[in-house]
Amino acid sequence: MTLFTFFFFTGLVGLVTWLLTRRDDHGTSTGYFLAGRTLTGGYIAGSLLLTNLSTEQLVGLNGAAFTDGFAVMAWEVVAGASLVIMALYFLPKYLRSGIATIPEFLEKRFDGVTRSITSGIFILAYAGILLPIILYTGATALMGILDLPALTGIENETTLLWATVWFIGIIGSVYAIFGGLRTVAVSDTLNGFGLLVGGLMIAWFGLKAVSGEGVLHALGTLKEAHPEKFNSIGGPESSVPFSTLFTGVLLLNLFYWTTNQQIIQRTFGAKNLAEGQKGVLIAGFFKIFAPIILVLPGIIAFHLYAGDNIKADHAYGTLVRNVLPGGMAGFFAAVMVGAILSSFNSGVNSTATLFSLGVYRHLVKTEEVSEAKVIKNGKLVGAIVAILAMCMAPLLATQESIFGHLQKMNGLYFIPIFSIMLAGLLFKRVPAFAANIALLAGFVILILAYFVKPFSIWAEAIHGFHLLGLVFGALMLFQFVMSLVCPMPEPWEHTHTGDVDLTPWKLAKPMGIGIFVVVLVMYIGLASPLT
Repeated sequence: MTLFTFFFFTGLVGLVTWLLTRRDDHGTSTGYFLAGRTLTGGYIAGSLLLTNLSTEQLVGLNGAAFTDGFAVMAWEVVAGASLVIMALYFLPKYLRSGIATIPEFLEKRFDGVTRSITSGIFILAYAGILLPIILYTGATALMGILDLPALTGIENETTLLWATVWFIGIIGSVYAIFGGLRTVAVSDTLNGFGLLVGGLMIAWFGLKAVSGEGVLHALGTLKEAHPEKFNSIGGPESSVPFSTLFTGVLLLNLFYWTTNQQIIQRTFGAKNLAEGQKGVLIAGFFKIFAPIILVLPGIIAFHLYAGDNIKADHAYGTLVRNVLPGGMAGFFAAVMVGAILSSFNSGVNSTATLFSLGVYRHLVKTEEVSEAKVIKNGKLVGAIVAILAMCMAPLLATQESIFGHLQKMNGLYFIPIFSIMLAGLLFKRVPAFAANIALLAGFVILILAYFVKPFSIWAEAIHGFHLLGLVFGALMLFQFVMSLVCPMPEPWEHTHTGDVDLTPWKLAKPMGIGIFVVVLVMYIGLASPLT
C-alpha cells in the first residue's frame, strides 16, 4: 500500500504538470527560462515555498530543532521578513531592468566582468554545495520514511544511498532540463499543496503520539517536559544564538530571498509587478507559520526518541515512519520526493539559465547565436551539473549536521554577492572595479577563514555567523570608500528597460507591515530569559 500510494501520487503530479504545460513555449529563452513572463501570484508563491521547503529544510531544520528547539525558527520567521523586503524593494528594481538572471542585473550596474565572476560563483556553488545537499537529504529522508532497506532487501546502507540519490536526481533532471521554468513552477505548486497537507499531518499525528488527549494537551506535555525547547531566544551554545539574528542569520536570509538566482528566478517570470509582489508576500505569510512543519516535529521527535541514540538528521524520517499509517506514509514520501525535485530541478534550471545567458552567449560565443543553440547548451550544462551532484551527494554522509554544513557553505558565496548587490543599489557612484575586488576578496577571505590555518583558528574565536557579518561590513565599507575616492564620473541611473507593468499591488505595503508585526509577536510570545 505504501509503495502504491507513493508511485500513484508521484505519477499524478507528473501527468497533471505535462497536461498543463505541454503547449508552453520551450523554443525561446524567455519561454524556457522565464516561463514566457506569464507567472501569476499563486504559481510564484507555490514555487517559492516548495523550492525552499525541500529536504534540507524538512530533514535538516527539524534535526536542528531536535537539538536546539524553537530557537531555530529564526530561519523561517526571518525569512518571512526578508520576503517583505524582496517584494517592496528588490523586485520592482529587478522587473524594471527586464533581467533573466542576477548576474545580468550586476552587469547593468557594474560591467561584464562582474557578470562573469558572479555567474561562475553561482554555477560552482550550485554544483558543489546546493544540489548535492538536496539529493543527500532527500535520499536520507526517503530511506527512512519508506524503510527502503526492508522494501528493497539492500542491506548495505552506502549502496542504497547511491541508488536513491540517482533515482531522485534522474527524475529531477527530466523536469528541469526538458520542461523549463513553467514546468518547474507548476509541479512545485501541485507538490506544494501535498507538502502543506502532509507536513501538517506529521505534526498532528506526532502530537497524538505524545498524548491521546488532544493537541493542546500534547503541546502542554511537551512544554512541561522540555521547557528549554520552547524558547525563541537561542543561548550561546545554540546553533542560532540570539545575537546572530542581527548578523549572519539576517544576511543569509536576505541574500537567499532577494538575490539567490535559484529561488527568485520565478519572480522574474511574473506577469507584472502586482502579481510578483502578491506571490512573494503570500509566500512570506506562509513562511512565518512554517515552524509548525519545520520545527515542531523535531521537538516531538526529541520527546519520543531522545533515548534511542538516533542522529538528529534522522529524527524526522523516523517520526514520519512511526506515526503515519502505511498508505499515508506512501503519500508523504511522494510529497517529499516532490519537495526534493522542486529544489533540485530549480537549481539545475537556474544553472542552465546562468550558463546559457551569462556564460555561453556572452563569453564562449561573441557572435549572434540562435535561441535553439542557447537552450541546447543550457540543457547540456544542466545535465552535466546534475550528474556531478549525483556523484557528490553520497559523500556528505560523514557530516554530523547537514543543516549547519549547508549554512556554513552558503556563506562562502552569499556574503560577497549580496555585498556588491546592496552596495550597487545604495552607493550610486561605486565603480565596477571596486565591486569586482569585493566579490573576489570576500570569497577568498571566507575560504581562508573556513579551511586554512592559522586563519581558521582565528575565525573560530568568534561565532561563524558573526564572522559573516564582519566580512560583509568590511566589504560594504570598502565599496563605500571607493565610491568617494574613485567615484564613477556620473551616478548610476536605473532605467526602465523591461516590458513588465510596474504598477504595484495595492495590498503590498499593508500585508508587508502585517508580516513584520506577526514576526515580532511570535518572538516576544516564545521568548524566555536566558539562564
